[in-house]
Amino acid sequence: MNLAVGDLVTRVSHRHDILFRICSIQDSIAILHGEDLRLEADAPLDDLVKATDRDVLTHQKNEKEQLDYSFRLFRQDYQLMKEKRTYQATDGYKEEATFFQLPARVLHLDGDRQYLKKCIDLYQRLGLQVHGLYIEEQQMPTEITALIKRVQPDIVVITGHDAFSEKKGGKNDLRAYRHSRYFVEAVREARRIEANLDQLVIFAGACQSHFQSLIRAGANFASSPSRINIHALDPVYITAKLAYTSFMDKVTVSDVLRNTLTGEKGLGGVETRGFLRTGMPYLEDELTE
Repeated sequence: MNLAVGDLVTRVSHRHDILFRICSIQDSIAILHGEDLRLEADAPLDDLVKATDRDVLTHQKNEKEQLDYSFRLFRQDYQLMKEKRTYQATDGYKEEATFFQLPARVLHLDGDRQYLKKCIDLYQRLGLQVHGLYIEEQQMPTEITALIKRVQPDIVVITGHDAFSEKKGGKNDLRAYRHSRYFVEAVREARRIEANLDQLVIFAGACQSHFQSLIRAGANFASSPSRINIHALDPVYITAKLAYTSFMDKVTVSDVLRNTLTGEKGLGGVETRGFLRTGMPYLEDELTE
């Protein structure tokens, strides 16, 4: 079977458990990126089977059902937060008042162009403005300082692809991970600019990333405590929860993870304050000569 870059495939040796796309081929070895999971792997071409149209449609249907369910949960959560803000802004509904909101600024660095597009689409669906950039994981530590100074974000997402390989070392050896060390270095560089965990919130990691090192480096939230795969859109739901929570309130880890697609085995962190600021009165812009 002829396989080419961009083809959707599964691995025979892993019982076709994950849908991948081929990103490059060299010496009969394919570099694979999970279609919906932030996992990077390699496999000999003879271990790969091209996904059929039926396989792809089934996968897309299951994926849509999962995403729609998670989105509905977040919308319910958002409505509760909105009602709380309205109650506070109107002194318990005693006053009629219109108010405005100052949302968080988000900088999202992604090592995958397609994942970045999916994430930006979801940010927009959730009503968040984001400065999203495709940057290869190896380049993130050298690029992040200038980007933070330019964008001045409240929340930084550092993600892409990762994977743990037992052949390269133990679970506590960063050399056994494809990209964890680059994520760790990027977090450290960001913390040199802003050390306060509530002034600059950082999510870092991808599938099977070294969670402990990322948290020690200064990330508020990271993957992956149990070294499992995480969904491509999980960083967006974490960001949205923080962005829509008042700066007067803290967000517990369980609060943040409630609407993610992966949950606590793949994601974790430390309690952190929200970012949303409410002001009043709301006045429409007036043009003056």
